[in-house]
Amino acid sequence: MKILVTGGAGFIGSNLVRLLVDAYGHEVLNADALTYAGNRRSIEDLDGNSRYRFVNVNICDAAALTDILAEFAPDWVMHLAAESHVDRSIDRPGTFIQTNVVGTFTLLQAARAHFEKLRGAARERFRFLQVSTDEVFGSLGPEGHFRENTPYDPHSPYSASKASGDHLARAWNDTFGLPVLVTNCSNNYGPFQFPEKLIPVVILKALRGDPIPVYGQGTNVRDWLYVGDHAEALHAVVSRGRPGETYNVGGNNERRNIDLVRLLCSLLDELRPLEHGKHYSDLITFVKDRPGHDLRYAIDASKIKRELGWAPKQDHVSGFRTTVQWYLNNEPWYKAIIDGTYSLQRLGQPA
Repeated sequence: MKILVTGGAGFIGSNLVRLLVDAYGHEVLNADALTYAGNRRSIEDLDGNSRYRFVNVNICDAAALTDILAEFAPDWVMHLAAESHVDRSIDRPGTFIQTNVVGTFTLLQAARAHFEKLRGAARERFRFLQVSTDEVFGSLGPEGHFRENTPYDPHSPYSASKASGDHLARAWNDTFGLPVLVTNCSNNYGPFQFPEKLIPVVILKALRGDPIPVYGQGTNVRDWLYVGDHAEALHAVVSRGRPGETYNVGGNNERRNIDLVRLLCSLLDELRPLEHGKHYSDLITFVKDRPGHDLRYAIDASKIKRELGWAPKQDHVSGFRTTVQWYLNNEPWYKAIIDGTYSLQRLGQPA
């Protein structure tokens, strides 16, 4: 297939693009604005590959999107371009509205115009995949799981902007017949994650000997999904899913934040031990919680397993071990980021 991937230089996007080209032999056009979290070094191994091209474009640029769709004529559009960090959305909510709402609308309109010109087999195989988050569902109590029909209840500018994009995508399916699918995933982790999210922050703070910040008492619970498993799920949905449907993607891997941080510290103790019997967990420091911090997310991913045969391959430890080892082996990649505009500082604290 010919696939337009938006945000393919980001964390999830770069892992997805690599899978599509290397594992499945698809032809991919990677459209990315290269904002702070977009990094062409994350996908430079595909430079020169005849099945891969990159274009620097903002999804709010309607004319550019129209030209790209006309020239490349994709079979699938996989929409991952987004502002994605909750703390950053507290600092700059307008940027999230522009990209995640206006940008998604602009892309949907361009895809709709392209789709309406298609005929025959090209029209039958066209798909638009809206890649979203479980944060749109809000917060769970100690029990229960998010399902595809769980009502939306976003609590941050980030989750509200993603919820808006999801609603637009579904409306373009219902109103205009655009063959849209939506996925809502749990927290991703793995190689090439921009170092402002919890797992890379913990690893890199620990390696520097800095205090490791844990919000509140670390009792917030998240379901953790290895990015490689997520990429496989996205391919399953866009290739075999039913247009108009939503599929939840989870890792079957719930952990309290404090337990996850302690696990990462223990893996670092094993893979890069400190001298004189010291432990990385000694660096854990509890800090003021962020505003609107949802207590618990948990995904029921039974639908995607039942209908498409997908289930995560990584268990409760294996993906985290792989991730820690990747950061230990790829210091030049993250050094180029933290030596620049972002230095692991805390974001999302209103004045």
